[in-house]
Amino acid sequence: MEKTLKSTAMNYGIYLGITLVLVTVLAYAMDIELLTKWWLGIILFFVVLAFGIVSTIKAKELLNGFISFKQAFSSYFIAIAIGILISTAASVLLFNFIDTDAAEVLQEKVIETTSEMMIKFGAPQTEIDKALADMENESQFSLKNQLRSIAFQLIFYSVIGLVVALSFKKSDPNAE
Repeated sequence: MEKTLKSTAMNYGIYLGITLVLVTVLAYAMDIELLTKWWLGIILFFVVLAFGIVSTIKAKELLNGFISFKQAFSSYFIAIAIGILISTAASVLLFNFIDTDAAEVLQEKVIETTSEMMIKFGAPQTEIDKALADMENESQFSLKNQLRSIAFQLIFYSVIGLVVALSFKKSDPNAE
């Protein structure tokens, strides 16, 4: 991948990371319970997706409208990966070092929300009790859980990125 494509994707990844960090910090400052809301997760999903798609579009523009599948996917993936890594690093810093009490409050809220959701969906009480006990015994901000979260997010967004790359690829008819 050409240097300009990588640097463009990296820039969009940094912009994405800053955006995600700002949302986290604003939610933390305004009402930490916002970080447990399902609708915020959906909004952030579309924000991440938008940055990946814009990165791919910009890469295609840099190549005069022609982009290979690999270049399109790389542009998308680099932006997403950098953004997720920056956001995760900021969350780890905030909740593991700056304000560990907030991490405990957030974990309690997540447990409460999970319990309510499981009850709404009619889960058996034994399953609810088991899930809640598992959540209480492990911090969502532990290194292991953060690494697992990064891996799942990258896999999830990569699958979407394959579709994005496929839809944006365009071969140059004048090339070999």
